[in-house]
Amino acid sequence: MSVWSRISEALAALAGGEGLSAVFDRLRTPPERTIAFTIAVIALGAKMAKADGEVTRNEVAAFREVFAIAPGDEAQAARVFNLARQDVAGFDAYARKVGAMFGRGSPVLADLMEGLFHIAAADGTVHPREDAFLRAVADAFGIDEAEFRRMAARFDPEAPPDPWAVLGLPPDAPLEAARAAWKQAVRDNHPDVLAARGLPAEALRLAEARLVAVNRAWEEISRRAGAGG
Repeated sequence: MSVWSRISEALAALAGGEGLSAVFDRLRTPPERTIAFTIAVIALGAKMAKADGEVTRNEVAAFREVFAIAPGDEAQAARVFNLARQDVAGFDAYARKVGAMFGRGSPVLADLMEGLFHIAAADGTVHPREDAFLRAVADAFGIDEAEFRRMAARFDPEAPPDPWAVLGLPPDAPLEAARAAWKQAVRDNHPDVLAARGLPAEALRLAEARLVAVNRAWEEISRRAGAGG
């Protein structure tokens, strides 16, 4: 049974007046933690898309890019997305709950944070309310300012790409440091490593985009070094 089928069963058991957050609370512990995580990701994604006051087609498309949803599961995913937009529980409640589920600073939370950045940047700009949303979630997840800026460097459509920032390095870092950071990023985003984090395969597919970004960053840094800076 797919995670979406199990979510459907959980939603069918909603009691009168209960919201999506109540389902999440019942499913936070193993073996159903994957379902709870998927619900939290959708909830935060839905509330992220709504943070600037409207949900654009580009943001919905970005949401679909973050999630690997089979055609037969689209109706259930849409139902969770719409329930999340209507849920009285605020985004901060979901952020705190999923942060507690994995522990502040967990790589899983960094993956989720990148998904939110991707949605926020989908309409060509990061609205101030979206930036405030992202910073509040980052705080709940235990993501520090330096890591937040590294993510922003990759996703902010209004900022010129900074290859050193993408690799988490200062602009005066030596070439060998950049090479080492690039190799580590490639290792960290290997499918086996991501599976070990507990990411549901049906929920997130951010590693491919991350690898594209770090590879481009290394190519740009090495190109500049070859050109004499």
